[in-house]
Amino acid sequence: MDQPRGLLQDMIIHHGAIDGVTGSCHELCLGDGRSILIDCGLFQGAETSSSGAGAERLRFTQSVDHIQALVVTHVHIDHVGRIPYLLAAGFDGPILCSQASAELLPMVIEDALRIGFTRDDRLIAKTLDYLRRLVIPLAYGRWHAVVQGETKLSVKLKPAGHILGSAYVECDLKTPSERYRIVFSGDLGAPYTPLLPAPKSPYRADLLVLESTYGNRLHEDRRNRQARLRAIVEHAFSNGGTLLIPAFSIGRTQELLYELEAMVHRHGRRRLSAGRQWQDLEIILDSPLAADFTAGYARLRAFWDKEARRRLRSGRHPLDFEQVLTIDDHETHLRTLDYLARSRRPAIVIAASGMCAGGRIVNYLKAMLGDPRHDILFVGYQAAGTPGRMIQRYGPRGGYVDLDGQRYDIRCGVHTLSGYSAHADQNDLVKFVRRMRIKPKSIRLVHGDAEAKRDLKTVLESRISGLEISIP
Repeated sequence: MDQPRGLLQDMIIHHGAIDGVTGSCHELCLGDGRSILIDCGLFQGAETSSSGAGAERLRFTQSVDHIQALVVTHVHIDHVGRIPYLLAAGFDGPILCSQASAELLPMVIEDALRIGFTRDDRLIAKTLDYLRRLVIPLAYGRWHAVVQGETKLSVKLKPAGHILGSAYVECDLKTPSERYRIVFSGDLGAPYTPLLPAPKSPYRADLLVLESTYGNRLHEDRRNRQARLRAIVEHAFSNGGTLLIPAFSIGRTQELLYELEAMVHRHGRRRLSAGRQWQDLEIILDSPLAADFTAGYARLRAFWDKEARRRLRSGRHPLDFEQVLTIDDHETHLRTLDYLARSRRPAIVIAASGMCAGGRIVNYLKAMLGDPRHDILFVGYQAAGTPGRMIQRYGPRGGYVDLDGQRYDIRCGVHTLSGYSAHADQNDLVKFVRRMRIKPKSIRLVHGDAEAKRDLKTVLESRISGLEISIP
């Protein structure tokens, strides 16, 4: 059915992820005063919403009484971290998410509460209990009725291939006079993301809200990125230093462990550095939250892809192998940090946060950025205004970065492997649209820097005719 394109566009209000890649929160207006939210994420770095919300201003100042439900695409903090503020504003509707996300979400929210709200264990437990009562796990591929009456809304989740439990959202909206299919991509994964099946496009859409994080870039293929990761590890170890990898606690950490286990399995007795073989590799997972999520990934192995399940059946443990040392308590973290900074014993350290905006990785950076023996490897997107973006940009020039108000010179090696991003690249995003049997009449590009959105818009218009593409 042909729908007025302007009317479709007016159905969506964006509360985040329009001037960058954090704070994802989109409101689907149903035309009768009611609406639903798709995601409710934290802002990071310098990014803000059109209403002025940002990393330092997260409370909801407007009424939330009209919001009928929250649909969560996945549990990264930039998509769910504002949920406590939504609950504090009075939201008491259902929180719909995939079955895997339903298990992982309380862990993310507990961490967000401890960092941004309170360390009162009783209050945290009470909030998490309330959250669990609101969460409704949905199986992939099944319609779920959200709103009834003259205006009806159903949603369906489909695997997005970004992190475990990630989904894109199909919304079927019936008004007294019209019917619409609106699709929110969430964060789409790249093909061959470790542990996860690749996303498949929906059959149709009238309006597509599409992420554009890497809308102006192409990733390396899996073989090349594995070869480059191996080369960077060997380079770092030949210097007798530590390879620091800032990584999100959920998703990227588990994918890195998966790939490193494969290298140890394949190259076990081959030389890694002087006096060491690959089987002697030491991988330090210095993040209690990441360790919890890794255990969660192991429990949710039913959602792994076929390759990962084959490794399990062969007796391998791709997320829990003998070369991995997990650090839980702060005292052991400080001792490990001091030992690695002073010694010439090479190791890989994986620690949060992924954009170096907090967490234990900051202590490693303070101790090691100025020593050329060490290396830092970025495997994920670094948002504007974050320390990660500054190190990535100025480190190769011998620049500096401010951490907690103090200047630190960057003398270590700085590397970037975009191929390990869990985000689809430009080609993947174009394919997501092209493979829809009935193409969307309108596309709104969100969740990307201005250049990424402009480039993706140009490429989509050149390859697919008849699209109306807007950048909010």
